[in-house]
Amino acid sequence: MSSTYTLTFSEGVQGWPSFYSYEPENMVGMNQYLYSFKGGNLYRHNTNDTRNNFYERQYNSTIKSVVNDTPLENKLFKTLNLEGDAPWSATLESDLQATGFIESSYFDLKEASYYAFIRNDFDQAAPWDPNSPNSSQFPLQSVQGIGTSLTTGTGVINYALNVQIPKSLSVGDYVYHNLSTPTSVGAVTSIEVDIPSGINRINVSGTVPVTDEVYFFFMKNSIAESNGILGHYCVFELTNTSTSPVELFAVESEVMKSFP
Repeated sequence: MSSTYTLTFSEGVQGWPSFYSYEPENMVGMNQYLYSFKGGNLYRHNTNDTRNNFYERQYNSTIKSVVNDTPLENKLFKTLNLEGDAPWSATLESDLQATGFIESSYFDLKEASYYAFIRNDFDQAAPWDPNSPNSSQFPLQSVQGIGTSLTTGTGVINYALNVQIPKSLSVGDYVYHNLSTPTSVGAVTSIEVDIPSGINRINVSGTVPVTDEVYFFFMKNSIAESNGILGHYCVFELTNTSTSPVELFAVESEVMKSFP
């Protein structure tokens, strides 16, 4: 991606309202049209029905801003609400947590606005590495214990019949062992509880340590059931790939105070 931009000045607002991705060699305004030169060719702007297409190259529209109310408080940024006529994809970053994201397809149209929960890009299946930015997100995640296993096998965690597997555990959640260095054994593929038949087990997609009496805990799927991202502020960048006119009037976020 290009690291230089064209910056425009507006006489009407006496300011610099926009950055453009294209890089002309020269620009001139004449007869109410804007002309530019690139590669020895002359181009007239605002005559192409395909938006964001400059010098035979297609660009995206991007907007970057920050949500920073009550800057001294730790907060959870839960959602984005876009007041406009189309959804945008979004990336979000705070001072405490790795980047969150929302795909444009995640937005639902509610009362003429587009609404979506912020997902976290934390890789739940990645191996523990104390020097990895991904692993640094473990302390910010919410986990729940399952219990100490009776026996384990290939992709199977068996529990004693008197152990109640948490009702909150769902297919797609990630299971771990070793609290000091969390190690993923994969996502839950099925939960089988048939006490009369002597079955009380969890099936997972990864490698389970084949030994008796291992304590396992789990984390909800960070995309399906995200808690948002934690921080004092949230920097968001919206991206739209449409080649037609798109309007965006306001961006809001549902924010709640974090209580350690």
